[in-house]
Amino acid sequence: MKTILLAVGRTQDRRFQDIIDEYAARLRHYLPFEMQAIPELKQTRNLSEAEQSEREAELIRRALQPGDYIVLLDEHGRERRSLEFAAWMQKRMVASPRRLVLVIGGPYGFAPGIHSLANEEISLSQMTLSHQMIRLLIVEQLYRAMTILAGEPYHHE
Repeated sequence: MKTILLAVGRTQDRRFQDIIDEYAARLRHYLPFEMQAIPELKQTRNLSEAEQSEREAELIRRALQPGDYIVLLDEHGRERRSLEFAAWMQKRMVASPRRLVLVIGGPYGFAPGIHSLANEEISLSQMTLSHQMIRLLIVEQLYRAMTILAGEPYHHE
C-alpha cells in the first residue's frame, strides 16, 4: 500500500521542511511514501472562503485516483492515541487499498464535496495548528506507527 500525504500549499519554513524530510526518509524504510503538494491558489483576494475551498477541492479531486482510501486530516475528525493509530494503519495495510491518501486542506478547510469523498476523517488535535506543523506531526506519527508495528523501541508507553 502506497501512502500519500496530499497537502494544499508548500511548507515555507526550511527548518520544518528539513524535519519533515527526515521523517519521510525514515518512513520509507517501512512503506512506500510520497508527499504531493497542491499549488496554492493565486489571486484569492476577490474570492470568498467558500469559493477558495471549492477551487482547492477541484485540485484535490484531480490528484485522487479510483480506489484511493481517502482520509481527511480535519479538526472534527476522530482523535487516536499513537497505539490506536498504529492499529488503524495495520488495518489499512491488511485491507490493502492501492493508495492511502491523507489530505491536508487549505486555510479554510475542506469544501463539502471533499468531505463526501472521504472514507474517514482524523484529527491530530482539537487545537488549531499551522499546516506546516500538521505535515510534520502526521509524518512523525506515521513513522511512530510503523515502529510500533515493527516492535522497535522508538515509542515508549
